[in-house]
Amino acid sequence: MLVHTVYFWLKPELTPAQRADFRRGVESLGTIKAVDKAYVGTPAATEKRPIIDDSYSVALTVLCRDLAAHDAYQVDPIHLAFIAQCKACWTRVQIYDAVGG
Repeated sequence: MLVHTVYFWLKPELTPAQRADFRRGVESLGTIKAVDKAYVGTPAATEKRPIIDDSYSVALTVLCRDLAAHDAYQVDPIHLAFIAQCKACWTRVQIYDAVGG
């Protein structure tokens, strides 16, 4: 299994409607055939601790069966359309990929 986790920092000037559109765009990534599961969320209201970074706006976690599925996800037209349509919304993106079993 490959776990692909993406954190987005959105531009502060985005309107609530633009943020909702962005969220729908992120959620569309879960419809890609190479994706087994996808989770979208925002920072949790957990206790503040020095080791927690809750400065991001939206988080996406995608589970793929293997590296080949991940690679197919990366070039899928839905993924490419999301990037083209939404890249103007963020100021930063951070990605963490991990293999699991």
